[in-house]
Parts: sequence; structure tokens; C-alpha cells
Amino acid sequence: MPTPSPQASPRALLDALRTGAPLSGFPSDAVERARPFAAEPASAPPALVESLPEPLALALLEGSVQAGQPALAEALAGSAHKPLAKAAKKALYQLRSRGVTVAPPARSAPDSPSRPNTSASEPFPALLTSIDGTGERVLELARPLRGGGLEAIQVLYSDEHGVTRLQVNDVSRADYRRAVKQATAPGPQAAVELPQAEARERLAHAASLNVSTGTPFPPGLDAVLRHLEVKPQDKPVEIPSPEPEDERLAAEAHALHDEEEMRGWLPPLSELERLAHTVAELRASPLALTPAQRNAEIIQAAHAQARAFFSAPRMRRLFASRLWEMGLHFERLGQQRPAGLARAEARRLAHDPPDAASRFAERLYEKALLVTLARRMEPTSSPSGERGESPESPRAAPPSLPGAPPGERRSPGGIILP
Repeated sequence: MPTPSPQASPRALLDALRTGAPLSGFPSDAVERARPFAAEPASAPPALVESLPEPLALALLEGSVQAGQPALAEALAGSAHKPLAKAAKKALYQLRSRGVTVAPPARSAPDSPSRPNTSASEPFPALLTSIDGTGERVLELARPLRGGGLEAIQVLYSDEHGVTRLQVNDVSRADYRRAVKQATAPGPQAAVELPQAEARERLAHAASLNVSTGTPFPPGLDAVLRHLEVKPQDKPVEIPSPEPEDERLAAEAHALHDEEEMRGWLPPLSELERLAHTVAELRASPLALTPAQRNAEIIQAAHAQARAFFSAPRMRRLFASRLWEMGLHFERLGQQRPAGLARAEARRLAHDPPDAASRFAERLYEKALLVTLARRMEPTSSPSGERGESPESPRAAPPSLPGAPPGERRSPGGIILP
């Protein structure tokens, strides 16, 4: 079978993406970004599609038309890339001809001979933060008001419970633009811009989690959904099968915890409490072990708890989904290495056997161990000497041990971490 060229039809390129056929005429990173969405192109983020070479973008657009899903075409119809916008409008026409309901095109304000008014059709992007360690993130949308201002809708939602908090404010367009600029400024807390169509899809999925879990809507959410013409719709993240390079990349996935956006990720509170109890038991053990042996025993216990936690299918799916979303977030920030690591680990968590080793999971619990031991070192009203603590006690240990090799990672209690 010949390798499709960049001049091939969108349908031929879509088939090549789906079958894994080589596409040597395109940058490898672009093919890698497009291929995971070939099976279900309608789920492809519009911003990602816009960033692809035009033939690959048209291939995914063709796939969404085949599936009868208008969301991608609706989002791309307003693209600044004119050929892509033209193709999206043609796709919407095809869908309407097939009886698919599509959103009406935005009406532009009538031209004035002296002063054309274009503010009515001016696009205002939505904003999305990264996911924190509990699966929460903030989504902000803008809804134009008749008076010329905007309704800024800020939603805090969880990937387990849905929308948990809602804040709605009327703001000027200038203030919203300023807020977007500040929120997307480079830094560990940087948000990313989203097309309004994708933001509404995310809000629909979040609201569906409220319904499925019985989490009450925050006051005002019903009205917001009605004004935005959004209905709760379950659309879970679909993660493709592992790729050949994933095993190598996943072996380095522990490095994700060094990224500013993920340094705060920890296991649930119940797991922290369980780990603290385990550490206390090991510290109180009557076995005559050297400090090095005791430290190794504690690290082994933390890794064993990590394996047990991640062997549960629900937890693997949950963290796989979070990592997949973080991969997209990193990509939108232009951080390709952590994006690749997050996606590789997500695919392995989603599809590998439950007992498969994960350096990402082990480092998560190593961080939990640091927190546990740091809490044991918090000062109390009684000095350590009066409490009769041994030199092995975490609070009695020096902040750094002499003779430690350069770059060696140690906990506050002197435990050497991998």
C-alpha cells in the first residue's frame, strides 16, 4: 500500500491515520498529535486541529463529518486560517443537508458607512486551568450581553463530582481581555485559551457528572446552562492504545512530578493517613535494623502501597484521564516533553495490566512520604531531648546528612529517595 502524500484526499489521510500507515510527507510530531484522534475525530480539540498541517486538519474534519458530529466544524468555522474555516463551513453545509442540527452562524453587526461596528462578532476565548492533585480545575467562559459587556462565568469542577462552585460577574470587554492576558501569562499557574465550543462541551460533561453522582448543582448553574444552551452530556475521555515508544517514555514519567503544574499532586488524604500509620509502625518495630535498612523498608512500604492503590481499575482510569488531560494542557503551553510523558503514562495506565509497575505512581507516594515525614518533624511544645527520641527519629535527624553524594534526594528524616 503506497504511503499517502500531503496531496492525498482528506478521506485517504484519515484512513492512514486510523490504520497506523506511515505518513512520511508530514512532520512526525504533527502525525503523532493527530493520530490519537483519528478513531474519534469529533473529540479532537479545535485548537489542536488548527495547529496541524492543513491536510491533517482537513482529515480530522472529514472524520467528524462522517460521524455526524458538528462541534468541530462549528468551532473551526471561525478559524483565522481561511482555508480551514472555508472547509469547516462546507462541512456544516454537508451536515445540515443530512439533517444534522448545527448551531446557526453568528450574525455580524451591519456595516455603517462611517463607523463599522465589529464588536458584536468579536470572539472571546474561554480559559481552562491545569488539573490539581484532586482532579479539580477552573473553566471560565464569556457570554456577550446586550449592553455591550460580558457575563464572565467561572466554574470550578471536579473530574469525580462535576461542578462544585460557580461565580458569575458582569465585566467590560476590556476587563475580560485583560483577565485573559493575565491568566495566560507564562508561569506554573498559566491557563490556556479554549474555543467557546470546546468550553461548552467541557461544561456539559461536568454537569453530567453532577447528575450521575447526585452532586447538587451550585445555585445559578441551571440558569447558566440555559443561557449557554448547554445540556448535561456524558463524554468521558477516551485514551488510545499504547504506542511503541510508551514503555521508554513511561519509565521517565516520574519526572512529571518535577513540573511546576504537578508538584502539588498527592494521593488522597485517606492514603496519606494510611502511609503515616505504616511509617509509625515501622519506626516502632522492635527489629534491630540499621538506619539504612529501616529507610529502605519504609520506601518499600510506600512503593507497595502505590502498587495496591493503582491496581484498582477505577483509580487507574481516573489518573489515566488526568494525565491525558495534562498532556493536552502541556501541549497547549508548548511543553512537548512533559506532554509526551503524560500521554505515554496515561495510555499505559489505561490499557496495561493492573499490576504493571509505574514509576509515576511510585514517585507520587515518595512525595507522600516526604509530606508524612515532614509532619512528624513539626515542632511541639516538648523538646526532643525530653521526649527521649533516638537519633533515628525524623525530628532528631539533621536537616542534611554529612557525606551525602551530590544530588542525592533525602527526606526530612534522612531517607534516601530514588
